[in-house]
Amino acid sequence: MIDLITFDHWNEVKKKLHQKEKEVEFFKERQIWWCSIGQNLGSESYGKGATFSRPVLIFKKLSQRTFLGIPLTSKTKPGSWYVTIRHRSREITALLNQIRIYDKKRLANRFGEIDDEDFRRIKAGFSAFYCS
Repeated sequence: MIDLITFDHWNEVKKKLHQKEKEVEFFKERQIWWCSIGQNLGSESYGKGATFSRPVLIFKKLSQRTFLGIPLTSKTKPGSWYVTIRHRSREITALLNQIRIYDKKRLANRFGEIDDEDFRRIKAGFSAFYCS
């Protein structure tokens, strides 16, 4: 169970992100970034460490500032709302059920980029999960 001190710490990190002056200038679809997604509620994916970060795939760039992102995990999970791919010789899983819009202020460091075939697999999984 998460205590209120953790939420208070996330709130302080979020305030700093909001006031951040130096932002990522460029990001694009298929890239993976460390992203401060925060301390969320219940079964929602959340970030870890001092900046509440986790890898997030840029699924769709919506504007110069925002994107639709899919949190990633190193744990393999069964179900139609997960798609497992390989990145840097490791299996990672896209959490399709946790997709959401992010602002680029949350982006910290670029972690890599997935190949076209894996991106097609994630798009197909997204379409099957959300459009069926």
